[in-house]
Amino acid sequence: MSRVIDDVAAAVNHLFDIPETMEKFTTPSRSPHQETNKSKGVSSIPVDILDSPKEYIFFMDVPGRSKSDVQVTVEDERTLVIRSNGKRKREDGEEEGCKYIRLERRVPQKLLRKFKLPEDANVSAISAKCENGVLTIVVEKLPPPPKPKTLEVAIS
Repeated sequence: MSRVIDDVAAAVNHLFDIPETMEKFTTPSRSPHQETNKSKGVSSIPVDILDSPKEYIFFMDVPGRSKSDVQVTVEDERTLVIRSNGKRKREDGEEEGCKYIRLERRVPQKLLRKFKLPEDANVSAISAKCENGVLTIVVEKLPPPPKPKTLEVAIS
């Protein structure tokens, strides 16, 4: 079954011409049928990732959540983890006796997303901000390693 998923992912990447740089952020994900007790009730957050010359920038929508509701950590040296256990706040009716008759904008209470950061990511230089329902995480890149010098040796 895993091979089928890998083949489908490769076909989608080829179809949409997803660059290899994006593939380095992906971590294996479970299918909905493989849900464990640990991940039960946890939803994945859609994410946009921008690869700029000096940094990687992650953008994700977290509507109705404040910055104190969202946690950004680095685990296992190179795994960026974004989670939220907070509940979205509803706008209460101004008059007593008001109640919702429809709730279509539900957001899962628990959110979790993990990304394996590439080797050139500087895990000690990560910043995050949450404004207007959008969480932005900036991961600076390490400078490229210096190119080895080639010395010509004279033969006598």
